Amino acid sequence: MRWHRFPKSPVFPAGHKWEIEKRKGGYESDVTALVRSMLEDDTIREDQRAAWERWRNEAGSKSGS
Repeated sequence: MRWHRFPKSPVFPAGHKWEIEKRKGGYESDVTALVRSMLEDDTIREDQRAAWERWRNEAGSKSGS
C-alpha cells in the first residue's frame, strides 16, 4: 500500500486532557487506562488500525526480499 492512501493522523489542541477512569475490581496502570480511553475516540482507533495495517503489510513484504 502507498503512504498517501492513509488518512492523516488526528491532531488535538495543546493541553487536551483525556478522561481517564481505571477499571474497577482489579489493577490497571495509568498508562493502560489512558490508552484504553484514547481508543474510545473513533479517529484515534481508525488511525491506529491504519498504522497496524501499514506495519503488517510492510513487514510481510520485507521478509520476501
